[in-house]
Amino acid sequence: MIDYATWCAIRDGVEKHLTADQLATALSLDVKTVRRWIGRPYAQRQTAKRDSKLDPFKGRIVRWLETHALTAQQIFQRLCDEGYGGGISIVKDYVRAIRPRPREAFLTLAFAPGEVAQVDWGEFGTIAVGDTRRRLSFFVMVLAWSRQMYVEFTLSQTMEQFLAAHVNAFNVLGVPKKVMVDNLRCAVLRHPRGEHAEFNPRYLDFARHYGFQIVACAVAKGNEKE
Repeated sequence: MIDYATWCAIRDGVEKHLTADQLATALSLDVKTVRRWIGRPYAQRQTAKRDSKLDPFKGRIVRWLETHALTAQQIFQRLCDEGYGGGISIVKDYVRAIRPRPREAFLTLAFAPGEVAQVDWGEFGTIAVGDTRRRLSFFVMVLAWSRQMYVEFTLSQTMEQFLAAHVNAFNVLGVPKKVMVDNLRCAVLRHPRGEHAEFNPRYLDFARHYGFQIVACAVAKGNEKE
């Protein structure tokens, strides 16, 4: 069960078109938890506990905190004005539990048509090949402006297949001015935090040949990809 603030963070991230993986990284959650709560209304887990005097007022506390940065003392005073007869300690505990946590601000990225394509590898379980099973990977390229997508399934993530999938994607989508990568091993050799990325020489040669610029997301900043 996640708290209300985390649910709000997931909801806000979805509205900004962040993926489940990006939200999981930003919020330090398991990606399965994020996927379970995307699009799901928030509801406190029902437990067999004794009712408190605060229970009838919890909904309005949530609404107040969604629109105003009130302190627990201010909320307590409002509750008293509306007939609350309990103590302030339980109010402070509840406000502390549900108050939205400060979240890292993400810059909304904007791209022109044909400016940027985003590239990544993914995995899609396994597939039977003869008497064995092989990991099934997929290469994906997405145009940042139009969200047009090219997907190609492969049995490995080698440099040869990485470059060949680029060519196939270019034949379908065209060659963008920039290709944004999330520090893939095929593209980035090193990317120390706060420093420039060191790109794979083969990928650099490939980029020069086709005339695009490689852009690496900052380390642990998958949100830089829309």
